Formats: sequence, structure tokens, C-alpha cells
Amino acid sequence: MNVLVKYFNKRNGTIEAMNDYGPMQTILNNTDRLIKEAYENLEGVGSPKVTGLPRAHNSKAGEARLVSGLDDITILRDRYAQAKAYMEWFQPAWNSLNEDEQYVLRTFYLDSVSKCDAVEEICDHFHVERTTAYNKKNKALTRLSILLFGK
Repeated sequence: MNVLVKYFNKRNGTIEAMNDYGPMQTILNNTDRLIKEAYENLEGVGSPKVTGLPRAHNSKAGEARLVSGLDDITILRDRYAQAKAYMEWFQPAWNSLNEDEQYVLRTFYLDSVSKCDAVEEICDHFHVERTTAYNKKNKALTRLSILLFGK
């Protein structure tokens, strides 16, 4: 699936793309470990669960566990491929922004503060009024949107 399909509306798509950066980075950082753990779980012998209820014998239980584990690994690899495609698309555009634009967008959209607090923080950082802070945010968002999607 193409990365652009997920972010159809340019302005909202740009905001969603920024919000997806953290989870995508987490996927890239942790997938190798998760796949290794999934393979280790495939190699181990399943232990019976003591529940006090009579057991029903399933001769295909080991087979089902292997298939389920392989499905999990496939899902992890697919998520990794999507995260890698996302980063190849998003990272160059983000790196093209100057430090001030990145700061404004990070403060307004990515930090876990209210929008009002974010505007105040931007005002304090740049020593500007609220309208100028909103204009900086809109300019930076428009620039990132153009870098990601074109005109």
C-alpha cells in the first residue's frame, strides 16, 4: 500500500503523518527484537495450563501454535515494511524544515500539551504575539504539507 493513500487530505494528512512518526519509529526500533522473540516462542515446547477443568485432546495443537506464530511474524514484518516506507517518505520532508519550523510543529502537534499552552510556549520562545505564533504554525504546516504531498 502506498503511504500517500493513508493521508488523503493534505492538511489533516500532514498532521496525522506527524502524529504517526513516534509509533513508526517505535516499530522500526522494536521489530527485530519482537521477531526474535516470536521465533524463540516457536521453538519452545508448549506447557499445559492447569485450570482444574478436564482436558480436551487436540492432536493439532502444536501445529496450530506454529501457524499462529508464523502469522504473527508475517504481521510484524508487514508492519516493519510499512514503517520503513513511511520513514523514507516523511523523514526527508521533516529534515528539509528549518529548526524553527520543526520546533513550532513539534510544540503545537506532538508535545502532549493543550493548544493554548503550546501557543504560549511558542510565543515565549520567539518573543512574539499569539497571532504571529499561529501564523508561524500555519506557515510551517503548509511548508511541510507541500514537501510531503506537493502543491
